Amino acid sequence: MTFPRPAAVIVLAAGEGTRMRSATPKVLHRLGGRTLLGHALGAARGLEPGRVVVVVRHGREQVVAHAKDVDPEVVFADQDDVPGTGRAVQVAMTALDAAAQAAAADGGADSSGAVTEGAVVVMAGDVPLLDAATLGELLAAHAADANAVTVLTTEVEDATGYGRILREEGTGDVLGIVEHKDASDEQRAIREINSSTYVFDAAVLRSALGRLNRDNAQGEVYLTDVLAIARADGGHVRALRTDDPVLVEGVNDRVQLATLGAELNRRVLEDWMREGVTVVDPATTWVDVDVELERDVTLLPGTQLHGATVVREGATVGPDTTLTDVEVGPGATVVRTHGSLAVIGPRASVGPFAYLRPGTELGAKGKIGTFVETKNAQIGEGSKVPHLSYIGDATVGEHTNIGAASVTVNYDGVRKHRTTIGSHARTGADNMFVAPVTVGDGAYTGAGTVVRRDVPAGALGVSAGAQRNIEGWVLRARAGTPAADAAAA
Repeated sequence: MTFPRPAAVIVLAAGEGTRMRSATPKVLHRLGGRTLLGHALGAARGLEPGRVVVVVRHGREQVVAHAKDVDPEVVFADQDDVPGTGRAVQVAMTALDAAAQAAAADGGADSSGAVTEGAVVVMAGDVPLLDAATLGELLAAHAADANAVTVLTTEVEDATGYGRILREEGTGDVLGIVEHKDASDEQRAIREINSSTYVFDAAVLRSALGRLNRDNAQGEVYLTDVLAIARADGGHVRALRTDDPVLVEGVNDRVQLATLGAELNRRVLEDWMREGVTVVDPATTWVDVDVELERDVTLLPGTQLHGATVVREGATVGPDTTLTDVEVGPGATVVRTHGSLAVIGPRASVGPFAYLRPGTELGAKGKIGTFVETKNAQIGEGSKVPHLSYIGDATVGEHTNIGAASVTVNYDGVRKHRTTIGSHARTGADNMFVAPVTVGDGAYTGAGTVVRRDVPAGALGVSAGAQRNIEGWVLRARAGTPAADAAAA
């Protein structure tokens, strides 16, 4: 679907969010791998607007810092002590004008110094399922009908707390929006509600904003009053109604955060299943919105994929696995594993009960096995770390086997040091590699070896002396114990 690019998108993110009962600003709470504000900015940028402005107040420093991380080009507007969404849009328009003037002064294409033409989208910063496609439909309807204002609406069973849409009989045009506290009993019976998502003609918006007042039950500057003003001025005010109320549902407390998070996850999983991914148990599988999955991937119960995780074709993840920013190669298997910022090569296997810390890179057909922890380790093609080991700050070549219960001793109490083990090496069980140290290609080490010096290619490294047996020691030193009785028998 094509739609006109808006001149600007205004995201309202100044609210305190007291019902969240949190030191974290409401718009910075997360679901689906993004903050509420992150979802809003993603939808806004999907429209390719001239500018995006975020209105801030409560938790300003945190909100601004996060928004800059998500979208470095965003413009900020500070809402003052005057309450209401109308006031928020007033300060946003002022900020947009200032940005336009600055661009003009720097020789930019915008020489007007103000946003006076085109469409301005206004949306809330706490509506995480609202997407660019729905906003695009709203923009397209606005342009097709040459409206002064177009509002996105929906119908709900219980409209308590929402602004009601007042329509003209016959035409269905919007007469205005009445807030719940200002509504009559008859108006409160209306089920069509305002989603707080609008497209305004910029000139209409600017003109109407200058005529708003606080003459209402809450003493706020209502943005909704712009609709009635625009209609009184002869403009067309119409609504686009979505049949999916969840798309426009906001988050006001932790219950709604969890409910919408579950619904978002359900939709994400459904989309991936339709693209050829097998999700064995959707009820216990969580996939963030920025995760990428390829066809014939299988996700087993208890799997959580977060951040920028990518799972390539034919790989199997789970059960009981949590991966964050991990790349899983085609045909790989990852079982009961916790991993972050790691790369798993094609047809490699990981787990069960493995811990992949940042910087882990496992080559094709490699293995990281049971109760193995890795960190900042590059493990080559076909190499294996099968059991009970810690491999940190290490490079392991190709087709090497690391014996059970091995540790790269990488930390001297001040600095980290690196262990290098070559290709086609075989290291014994219970080895300690005291870094910095190198084991050459094709080298072997004996069981129980503490490797303090480099082992040349093709050499056998051992550190234990010859075994010595002390006959009768148990009978003399442990007389009367079950071990002594067993030895005597």
